[in-house]
Amino acid sequence: MRKVMIALAVAGIVVSALSLANGGVVTHSGFSKIGPVPAAAIGVAGYLLLAVLAWFRRRGWMLLFTWAGMGFAAYLTYIEAFVLRAWSAYCVISQCLIAVIAVLAAIDAGIGIANRIKGATDAVDQVVTGLRYG
Repeated sequence: MRKVMIALAVAGIVVSALSLANGGVVTHSGFSKIGPVPAAAIGVAGYLLLAVLAWFRRRGWMLLFTWAGMGFAAYLTYIEAFVLRAWSAYCVISQCLIAVIAVLAAIDAGIGIANRIKGATDAVDQVVTGLRYG
């Protein structure tokens, strides 16, 4: 699952970089920047961070930042739909990528928690068995 998340994050970097390089109605609007920083550049940095977090198996941080990315992407989607009334294919693809990564990060975090619980119960079983037969 980690490799899939890394691959999707790399795809997100490519899509965000293409959005940054190839303008359009959406990417040239006043809403395409957060202060002086283009939203697509924030996307490149965000996907790079997600790839690094997935590489180092930082499940909690991965979960946090993917869902923060989902919130940011949802805000941008709202702007496209209700303010600009124009859509960028790059933004739609990026929204799909971050959604898939967020779901995978949630599943991966759940697996990590389940593994920790299993490890703890195995340790308790060993202690009880040692006390009983030791």
